[in-house]
Amino acid sequence: MLEPALLPTPLVDCTDEAFARAGVELRLKRDDLLHPSVPGNKWRKLAPNLAAAVERGHTRLLTFGGAYSTHLRAVAAAAGALGLESVGLVRGEELVDRPRNWSLRAAEAAGMRLEFLTRSAYREATGRAGLGRGTDDGLQRRWGPCLVLPEGGSNALAAVGAAEIPAELPDLGARDVVCCPVGTGGTLAGIAAGLPPGARALGVAVLRGGEGYLEAEVTRLHRAAYGRGFDNWRIDHAHHGGGYGRVPAELAAFAERFERRHGVPLERRYVAKLLAALADLAGAGAFPPGTRLTAVVTGLPDPE
Repeated sequence: MLEPALLPTPLVDCTDEAFARAGVELRLKRDDLLHPSVPGNKWRKLAPNLAAAVERGHTRLLTFGGAYSTHLRAVAAAAGALGLESVGLVRGEELVDRPRNWSLRAAEAAGMRLEFLTRSAYREATGRAGLGRGTDDGLQRRWGPCLVLPEGGSNALAAVGAAEIPAELPDLGARDVVCCPVGTGGTLAGIAAGLPPGARALGVAVLRGGEGYLEAEVTRLHRAAYGRGFDNWRIDHAHHGGGYGRVPAELAAFAERFERRHGVPLERRYVAKLLAALADLAGAGAFPPGTRLTAVVTGLPDPE
């Protein structure tokens, strides 16, 4: 049985000098506290997909991820708790004979069967999955009847799940910007769709070279989930820290200072990049005085 989620997640005012100097308020939406084994935006995106899997009678989930994928661990934990099988297609066939890292060990411990693919085969498999546009007969033939979840879990149902985030934020209006890191676009798509008139959404890309591609993905998710586009969001591409998974020394130092000041542990690859970007943008005058930023803390730090 899957443990219940902590909803709504806490909303914490965060008095920070870097933002105060710019006349900008900052608050944290603590989705990192949402669930013990399916944390943060992973719960938001997975919950409606899991409900659909059970309703449609699926007994197996299949999804994709890298060697340290939070999504793989979350799917494994959720599937195991619901009595479903899970298969994780992992990018990097060289990992098959290596000792499992802590992340892959956790996925296997929760019952996930891992299959390691070459990078070209991984790209082909994720392409077959249509990045959320439906299952593919080739995947079904190779791994058996299953519900296919895209890399990162971002599909139309995931966007609808993430749209619940703004519903938990009181008094949103024209001065509000709700912010999140962007890996595959599902969380940003949901936030933008769930905002009331006047409020805006800002995503911070955590991967390099995503200009245009990520915008197209968010637009695709909006049309798949809601049948239309939204014009209340944008993506910042200048604060990826050198690329996906990279944490330069300057970013690590920022995260450590933030943790000391506010007592909030920061996941480095997504959340720290988001907050560092917001601090930089606020200092550069990108937000009018009086703006209220709500940063969604989408996940937990990796274990030491």
